[in-house]
Amino acid sequence: MSAAHDPRRRRRLISLAVVLVLLIVVFFYGLTTGSVGLSYSQVWHVLTGDGDTLSNQLVWNLRLPRMLIAFLVGGALAISGCLLQGVMRNPLADPGVIGVSAGGGLVAIILTIVFPTLSGFVPLGAFLGAFGTALLIYIVAWDKGVSPLRVILSGVAINAFITAMTSGIMVLYSNRVQSVISWMTGTLSGKSWYHLEMIFPYMVVGFILSIFAIRSSNVLMLGDDAAKLLGYAVEKHRFFIIMLAAFLSGVAVSVAGLIGFVGLVVPHIFRLIIGNDYKYLLPMSALGGAVLVGFADTAARSWFGSIELPVGILLAMIGAPFFLILLQRGRVTS
Repeated sequence: MSAAHDPRRRRRLISLAVVLVLLIVVFFYGLTTGSVGLSYSQVWHVLTGDGDTLSNQLVWNLRLPRMLIAFLVGGALAISGCLLQGVMRNPLADPGVIGVSAGGGLVAIILTIVFPTLSGFVPLGAFLGAFGTALLIYIVAWDKGVSPLRVILSGVAINAFITAMTSGIMVLYSNRVQSVISWMTGTLSGKSWYHLEMIFPYMVVGFILSIFAIRSSNVLMLGDDAAKLLGYAVEKHRFFIIMLAAFLSGVAVSVAGLIGFVGLVVPHIFRLIIGNDYKYLLPMSALGGAVLVGFADTAARSWFGSIELPVGILLAMIGAPFFLILLQRGRVTS
C-alpha cells in the first residue's frame, strides 16, 4: 500500500519531515540568538568559512558546540526514557523517576562540594553514578527474575534514598552549595568543544546500541509470557535495555546535569502520533528530544535578559504542565 493510501505511514512521513525542519530551524535559531544577535546571513558565512572575527568567535567557540551538545543530550534522554517505558510497560518510567539521574547527581555533588579537588572528575563520576544506580536497582528488584513493577518500585525507593542523601550533603556543606545549584537544575552553560569531544564517542556507541534494542523493545511490550513463547530470553534482553538506558542517561547527566521531563514527555508525544512501533518511535523520539532541548537551551539563555536560566528549570516548566494535560485527558495509561 502506498503512503498516500496508508494513514499511519503518511503520519510517520509527515512527522519525520516536520521534526527535521524543526531541527534545522532550532539549529539556526540557536546560532543567531543570544546577548549579541547575528543574522542568518552572518551565521551562514561563518559556517562556510567566510565570517568576521566576532561572528566566528560567537558561533564556533560559544554557540555551535553548545547547540550540538544540546542535541546529543536531548536525543540521549529521549531514547533513554523511551526504552525504559517500553521495557517496563509503564508510561512513568524515566531516568529521573526511577533514580538513575539522581545517582549520577549524587556522585557529582560529592566530588564537587565534599572533595572539590576532584571536581575535574565530575563528568566521569556522574556517568558511573547513574550506571551504578541502574545496576543497584536491578539487583534489588531481582527475585527469580525481574518484573517491570519491581523495577519501578525499587527505583522509586532508591531515588528517595539518594535524594535524601543529596539534600543532607548540601545542608552539611551549605557554604559550598552555590557551585552545584545550576548543575542540579540542569545546565549547558559554559559547555565547549572539550565537553562535546568528551561525550561524543559514548553517545555514538549508545545510539548504535539502541538500534539493536528496537526489536527487543517491541517484543517485551507484548508481555513476558508472549516474549518467552517467541523464544526471547526475557531477563537478558530486559537487562540489556535497562543498562543501555542508564548508559545514555549517565552520559547526558555527566555533561548537562539533572535535566528532567525530556524522556518522560517526548516519547508520549510521538506515541500519540505514530504509534508504539519502536522502529519508528525510537528515532523520532531522539530527534524530538534534540529539538526540545536545543530550543529550551536557546530560550533559557536569551529570553530573560542578562540572566541565564538553567535549561532544566525551563524544561520542567514546559514538561510538567504538558504531562498533566496528557494525564487529564486520559492519554497516559498503564
